[in-house]
Amino acid sequence: MIVSTDDFNDKDWLNFKKKLKKDIGDTAYKNWLKQLEFLSFESETLSLSVPTKFLRDWIVNHYSDKIKIHSQKFNKNIKILKIVVKPVGGRILHGTARTVKPDQNKFNQTYDIRNNQYVNSSEEFGAPLDPRFDFENFVVGKPNELAFAAAQRVAEADKVSFNPLFLYGGVGLGKTHLMHAIGWKIKNKSPDRKVVYLSAEKFMYQFVRALRYKDTSAFKEQFRSIDVLMIDDVQFISGKDNTQEEFFHTFNALVEQNRQIVISADQSPSDLDGVQERLKSRLGCGLVADIHPTTYELRLGILMEKAKKRGVEIPPKVLEFLSHRIISNVREMEGALNRLVAHATLVGTTITVETAQEVLQDLIRTNNKRITIEEIQKKVAEHYNIRLTDMHSSRRSRSVARPRQVAMYLAKSITSRSLPEIGRKFGGRDHTTVMHAVKKIEELKVQDPNFHEDIELLKRLIDC
Repeated sequence: MIVSTDDFNDKDWLNFKKKLKKDIGDTAYKNWLKQLEFLSFESETLSLSVPTKFLRDWIVNHYSDKIKIHSQKFNKNIKILKIVVKPVGGRILHGTARTVKPDQNKFNQTYDIRNNQYVNSSEEFGAPLDPRFDFENFVVGKPNELAFAAAQRVAEADKVSFNPLFLYGGVGLGKTHLMHAIGWKIKNKSPDRKVVYLSAEKFMYQFVRALRYKDTSAFKEQFRSIDVLMIDDVQFISGKDNTQEEFFHTFNALVEQNRQIVISADQSPSDLDGVQERLKSRLGCGLVADIHPTTYELRLGILMEKAKKRGVEIPPKVLEFLSHRIISNVREMEGALNRLVAHATLVGTTITVETAQEVLQDLIRTNNKRITIEEIQKKVAEHYNIRLTDMHSSRRSRSVARPRQVAMYLAKSITSRSLPEIGRKFGGRDHTTVMHAVKKIEELKVQDPNFHEDIELLKRLIDC
């Protein structure tokens, strides 16, 4: 039963909660302070209740200062905050009160010396999800289709089907995007589920901090109350034995409670150096999905999607050029697109292959080695979406013969190889076949401006 006074009544309590919610944010309020109830105010002591001991300790350690500051706005005589445990529908449990006096500052309240104030520790618990990273914005191709399908299954399933989901691949290939997409999907589907995303470095920081202040029990309870835990770049705990030990126990506790875990790294579990064997075994016991380097088709699809999202028209030849030349990772490719659009907007130039080559010269890979006929064949086959073996076959269909003639023409234009040498590289063909191909391509370039532009693009892709 609420015991109110004229000094701090039910109306004050409702206004107090609104102020507190606005201060700490909706998410933190919902997770930690929503169940806080007003009991009484007497003898300078504000008494509040929560349903569990863990919740009481967490609030005392993290929010006592904020509660006192806001409550004193309604009554300046409040000097002491007392929080007791009162289970839902039950009575106050004896011996559970925690009293916080004005001069007590618990370690979990991080003091920021730069701003001369306490930082809300609950907001340090996990990192916010990026609204740009959802499943709708993820471009799927052969290199990432398994990882994408597995991430969707985790996000949509009512029961844990595999635990953990371990995503691995190089930098900028989409691991973090998929993790954020999982988080958003689960939050939208089940708002009550507690989803936490953070980096392995942040997990390590939180653990070291708990050790420093001798409160590892709160750390353990904090992480083991999570429904979905997502840890990015787990390779960063390599060589950190104490962190690995705690991570191992946290992992086991969550799996035993049938809570979902999603992990990402730059290598498969078995290839992680400096990681304990038993932890490697645990990380690999669910579904391990690798994300391979992007193909030309996937890079082109991603660039088209990025350009569409930005609402800008990029000539197809420019997108094809970027897809061929910037192959390291998606982030670098997106950065190249942003630079190109910014340059065109600020300087007022038209976006062409030539301007792209000029503006992005530091990103475009330069090829200083000698160009080979094999490389030309590979690029042309990739460009026209035919098999590399078609360059040597006897097939005469136009869909194969024309790209083969283009490759012969480029071999003659770019390399110093003789006609007989080129012919031998194309399935042992006679030098007259190569001469005919070169002549035919030169004629088509004059007749068809689009074809001419296509050939020039291929030249830039191969020899620049």
